[in-house]
Amino acid sequence: MSESLNENKPKTSKQQKLVGVKGMNDILPPNSARWEWLEGKVRDLMSRYAYRNVRLPIVEPTALFVRGLGEVTDIVEKEMYSFEDRLNGEQLTLRPEGTAGLARSVVEHNLLYEGGKRLYYMGPMFRHERPQRGRYRQFHQIGAEVLGFGGPEVDAELILLAHHLWQELGLHDVRLELNSLGQPAERQAHRAALIAHLEKNIDVLDEEAKRRLHSNPLRILDTKNPAMQSVVESAPRLLDFLGEASLAHFNAVKAILDAHGIAFSINPRLVRGMDYYNLTVFEFITTRLGSQGTICGGGRYDYLIEQVGGKPSPAVGWALGVERVLELISEQGEPLPDVSPDVYAIIPEAAALPVAMPVLQALRTQGVSVHMHAGSGEGMGSMKSQFKKADASGARFALVFGAEELATGQVAIKSLRDGAGAQRTESLSHVSTWAHSLQSTL
Repeated sequence: MSESLNENKPKTSKQQKLVGVKGMNDILPPNSARWEWLEGKVRDLMSRYAYRNVRLPIVEPTALFVRGLGEVTDIVEKEMYSFEDRLNGEQLTLRPEGTAGLARSVVEHNLLYEGGKRLYYMGPMFRHERPQRGRYRQFHQIGAEVLGFGGPEVDAELILLAHHLWQELGLHDVRLELNSLGQPAERQAHRAALIAHLEKNIDVLDEEAKRRLHSNPLRILDTKNPAMQSVVESAPRLLDFLGEASLAHFNAVKAILDAHGIAFSINPRLVRGMDYYNLTVFEFITTRLGSQGTICGGGRYDYLIEQVGGKPSPAVGWALGVERVLELISEQGEPLPDVSPDVYAIIPEAAALPVAMPVLQALRTQGVSVHMHAGSGEGMGSMKSQFKKADASGARFALVFGAEELATGQVAIKSLRDGAGAQRTESLSHVSTWAHSLQSTL
């Protein structure tokens, strides 16, 4: 009888454990506290510079990045997550960077109709590349963009903003590199001279450089191939092809940085990874993260808005890599932000919950951070185990809703940190009068 019943039971097999996509990482407590802390610092600083937040879609038309970033860039050729929408056949891409999407949004919503804008964004970006330290398939950027202003003072303001952020975060060992890419006509003259130089050294070029020789020779200057470094170092410098206006713009940016005591070096090989840049380009670099040393980069892109269908309008911006900035903070030994609750509520018996929970809600309304002990199927747990959990939570105080205290309309408050062990009682009906004394920051 029992055997026949067992035979009729549905057979179950152990399900294979599902894991996340390689290079797309979960951000878990307590590490997530550092992300929240950084984002809070950024929001505060952006408000002081009068930058306003925008939230942009993660998915954009593929054509936006092909047109905006450049068809022969590494991002477009190798790294984009692109797919066809099964409903309408539209070619779509997970955004690999934020600037092109911002330009699209500015044009689509006519944001510059009433004048220039200062904007910032935060969010995930996606590139299909080999995951390594500081380089992930889903990574996060914070970007600051100024649109509608063409003066060098705006370039300098953005650099000052980033430098100010490093100070707010307590970052050290970050250096600034500058270059100017000039204007299209100047780049064309330099391009012709550069191609001629590279063709004379064709035997030294690797296959990637040969492929780019006539399509995007400027990117060859960014090669990491040691065998090509002598050719790159002897190549014509774009700075030598700049006209009077471009040089004046670049010199004005440098003069403002000098006036603020911002140290920088000129890197004539700095070209950035997207085709939309002109005039000022810059990077903030550290030596503490190995080969992934660029933590923030940007520059001017005066032609991008027109390229995506808008009226010609100057623009400049930067983006920082959140993972790299956080790793640099960790590398410097900075402790995690303290996110411990102010209070841990110890509840010996489930019968106390109808009284305790309204008190806890009242404390939260007063701005007090409260962690309420929760029981299991076997009950609330012993007082000893609850006090252990209270201590492990990092809370400054334990609120004890014991039977004796509740019988007199009170709650016991025990210090777990400063003056550990000190205890007092407070009235349950006058929470607002003693709530502020429980907060970690008064």
